[in-house]
This record gives sequence, structure tokens and C-alpha cells, in this order.
Amino acid sequence: MIKLKNVAITALAAFSVGLTGCMSNLTGNSYSRDEARQVQTVQFGTVVGVEAVAIEGTKSGVGAIAGAAAGGIAGSTIGGGRGSDIAAVAGAVAGGLLGGKAEEAYTRSHGVRLTIQMDNGAYISVVQEVDPAVRFYRGDRVRVLTANGVSRVVR
Repeated sequence: MIKLKNVAITALAAFSVGLTGCMSNLTGNSYSRDEARQVQTVQFGTVVGVEAVAIEGTKSGVGAIAGAAAGGIAGSTIGGGRGSDIAAVAGAVAGGLLGGKAEEAYTRSHGVRLTIQMDNGAYISVVQEVDPAVRFYRGDRVRVLTANGVSRVVR
């Protein structure tokens, strides 16, 4: 019984570490290692619209796998013999579903959709994660940085 609890604790710890590894920052001032030292085009414009949006969380499978492992282990402690096997399978299925939902909810973030009138007269829209240190307002002059099809808005 103690071994099963240790395995369940280990599975939940792996789930937490896995989710942390899946998290990424999608603000305008955050760059991945691959984006560093890449040439970006710079265009200037004026913010004409700011709307709050939700950015869905990741669905990498880490949460489902960890949930299935924890659920299977927890289910296997119920009953004995064939009943224990059935409970383990049911626990794994339920744990997998709940783990997947938990991963998506845990990694969901608040975003902002910025509509910008570029200096050339064109309108564009960019969605990025809300950065608590940077607020955008109608009328703000901004730079739109683009590299490899990925754009971000900064002041």
C-alpha cells in the first residue's frame, strides 16, 4: 500500500513538472531561444482597438498520461482480484480525461487582441498574452515586429 502511494505521488509530481515545461510566455516582450538573434521586420502603427480574449491552454498529452497513471494506480487499490483490475482500468480512463482537462485549464491564459492601423493605412490584428507590465490603449503608437510568420506588438 505504501509503495502504491509513493508511485501515485511520483506520477503527480511528474505531471506538475511536465506542465511547467509545457508553459510558454506569449507576451510581446518574451522570446523563445529559437527566436533570439533572428532578424525581424519592424513596422509602425497606432492602436485602434483593444479587446480581451482567452488563449486556450496546451493539449500536449502530458496531463492525460499523468492523470491516467495516477488514476490507474488509485483504482488498483480498490477491491481485490478481478475487481481491482477493473477499478484500475476505470481509474486510468477517468484519470486520463481529468488530467487532460486539468492541463488545458492550468495552461490557459488571458490575452489581448490589438487592432492596429499601420502607417501605410492597412489594418492588422495581433493576439498576444497579456503582460501585466505593459498595457495598451487606443491611440498608442506601437511597433509590430515580425519574424518567420510570428508577429508581436511592443511599444
